[in-house]
Amino acid sequence: MGEATCDCSNSCDELIEKARRHNVQTSHLRSASMKPCPIGAQGICCKNCNMGPCRLTPAKDGTQKQGVCGAGPDTVAARNFCRMIAAGNSGHSDHAREIVQVFRAVAHGEAPDYTIKDENKLRAVAEIYEVATEGRDSMEIARELAQRVQAEFGQQRGALRMSARAPKKRRELWEKLGITPRGVDMEIVETLHRTIMGNDHDPESLMLQGSRCALANGWGGSMIATELQDILLGTPTPVRGRTMLGVLEEKQVNIVVHGHDPLLAEMIVVAAREKELLELASSKGAEGINIAGICCTANEILIRHGVPMAGSFSQQELAIITGAVEAMAVDVQCLMPSLPSVAKCFHTRIYTTSPKARIPGAVHKELHEDNALQVAREIVREAIENYSNRGAAVNIPKESKELVAGFSHEAINYMLGGSFRASYRPLNDNIINGRILGVVGVVGCTMPHLEGRGVTNTLVKELIANNVLVIQTGCAAQACAAESLLDPERALKYAGPGLREVCETVGIPPVLHSGSCVDNSRILIACAAMVAEGGLGDDLSDLPIAGCAAEWMSEKAIAIGQYFVASGALVVFGSESPVRGAPGFEKLLTEDFEKITGGKWAFTPDPEKMAAIIIDH
Repeated sequence: MGEATCDCSNSCDELIEKARRHNVQTSHLRSASMKPCPIGAQGICCKNCNMGPCRLTPAKDGTQKQGVCGAGPDTVAARNFCRMIAAGNSGHSDHAREIVQVFRAVAHGEAPDYTIKDENKLRAVAEIYEVATEGRDSMEIARELAQRVQAEFGQQRGALRMSARAPKKRRELWEKLGITPRGVDMEIVETLHRTIMGNDHDPESLMLQGSRCALANGWGGSMIATELQDILLGTPTPVRGRTMLGVLEEKQVNIVVHGHDPLLAEMIVVAAREKELLELASSKGAEGINIAGICCTANEILIRHGVPMAGSFSQQELAIITGAVEAMAVDVQCLMPSLPSVAKCFHTRIYTTSPKARIPGAVHKELHEDNALQVAREIVREAIENYSNRGAAVNIPKESKELVAGFSHEAINYMLGGSFRASYRPLNDNIINGRILGVVGVVGCTMPHLEGRGVTNTLVKELIANNVLVIQTGCAAQACAAESLLDPERALKYAGPGLREVCETVGIPPVLHSGSCVDNSRILIACAAMVAEGGLGDDLSDLPIAGCAAEWMSEKAIAIGQYFVASGALVVFGSESPVRGAPGFEKLLTEDFEKITGGKWAFTPDPEKMAAIIIDH
C-alpha cells in the first residue's frame, strides 16, 4: 500500500498516519488499495439492460466485440458519457430547485429566516424573465419571478430564459443544431430515454442531446441557483479568509459544514453568532464557536462571510480525525458515506439535513424553509454540549494560509471599471495588447490518490507564468489556496510580467476564486460579457479561453465540461480519456466536435501537458 500525502504540507500525512494507528479507514487508504475496473475506465462496459453486463473488450483476433443487442463500443461509450451528463445536470439542477423553493417561500412570507439581500440583482434577473419592476416592491417582483423560474424546470417548449445571455451568434448555432435547452427536467429525461437499450445508437446524435442537457445545466439550473443564491444571501465581493485544517481552533467549539447547498450553512453561521449560544459555549469552557467549511459549502460561506475553509472534498474525513470537531453538518453532494464510521472513533457527531442525502449512522435533522434557523440552533447547541467529550488525542495541524475570494462577475466588472465605467474593456484591451494571453477556468474536485502530487497547483502555476488569468471554483480553488495562489501578496511572484502588471494595477491576484461548482455559470456570464465588450470576436469560440478540471471526480464535472464545450470552449480534463476504449467516439469528442460547436475535449493526467494544450490553444 503506497503512502498518501497532501498538497497542504505534511499535516495531512500525519492525520492519515493517525487514522492507521486507530485502525480507521479513510479514502486515502482505500484509494491506495483500490484497482479500478479496466473495462469501465475505458467507457466500454454496458449494464443498461439485463442481457449483460456486456464488456466490449477487443477480441483476440483484433475484431471489436459487440454487446448482446449488437451495440458497439462507440454507442456504449456515448451512452455512458451522456448518462454522466444527465446525472451531473440532475445534481446541479435539483440544487437549483431547492433554492427556487426557498426563494418562492421568501416571496410569500413562508421562510422567516431568509430575506432578499440583493435587491439590485433581484431586479436585474427579473428583467431577464420579463417581469415588470417599475413601481413594484421587492416581494411583488419576487413572487412573479419565482413563478416563472419554477416553471422552467417542467417547461416543454421554447428556450430557457438564461440562455438569452449567451452571445447572439452562439444562440443561432444552438438553434441550427437543435440543441437550445428547453426545460431543465425535460433535457435530463430525454437524455436518459435516448440511452436505454434499443433507442438512440448514433454517437453524434446522442452527444447533441447530451449537449442540450448540459446547456440546460450551465445556462439553466446552475445559473438559476447562482443568481437566486446571490439575491437571497448576497452577491459576493472580495473578502479575506483562511484555509487548511489549521483553521480549526483548539479552545473553541468547532462545527464543520460540508456539501453544496448554502442554505443550512448560512443559518449555522447566524446561530453561531447569537449571544445565548456564545454564552452557553463559554459556560462549557470554550472560548467561542468556530465555523469552518469543507467542499463547496465552504466556498459559499467563504465568499459571503469570510468563514474559513477547513479543506476540500478529499479532506472531509481528516477533519474528523483531528479529534477537534464537535459536529459536522452536511447538506447534499460529495458526502462520503464513511463519515459516521470515522466519527465513531472520535467524538464528532455527524448530522444530515436533507431528505435526499441520508447517511446510515448519522443524526438526521431535516431542514426546510420554515425551520432553518431552528435546526441550525439545535445543531450548534448539541455541538457545544459535545465539547466536553473531546478526547486527549487532538491533532490540529498548525498551518493555515490566507486568501482572497469572492470574485463574482459583478465584483470583477466593478474592479475593472468602478461604479461609472464598470466593464470588461480593460481585460479585453490587455488581451489584445498581449499582456494577458487568455483566461482559463480551472475548476472541479480533488482526488485522494492525487494529493501530494500538486496536479492542480502545477497546472495553475504554469498558466499564470505564461500570463494566463485563472478563474476558479470548487475544490480546485481550495487546493490552490493551500499554496497561497489566492493570496495577492504571495501569488504574483508566480505570474508572468504582463499578467503581474495588470493584477498589480487592478489590485487582484492572478487566480480569482469565484465560488462553488454551481458557480461555474459566473464564468459563462463573464465570457459572454467579454464578447459583448467587443474586440475579441462575436462568439465564445472566438475568445482565448479554456476550461480545465485537473482532478475531476464527479459526474457533475462531465456535465460542466460539456456545457463549456457546447458553448464553444476547449475543455481539458486531468485523466486518461474515460472513453478510450471507443476510438470513434473519442475522436468525436476530441476532434470532430470542434467542427460542430467550436469547442472540444482533451484528456491527459500530466499537468504540464494540460498547460501546454491550453497555452497552444
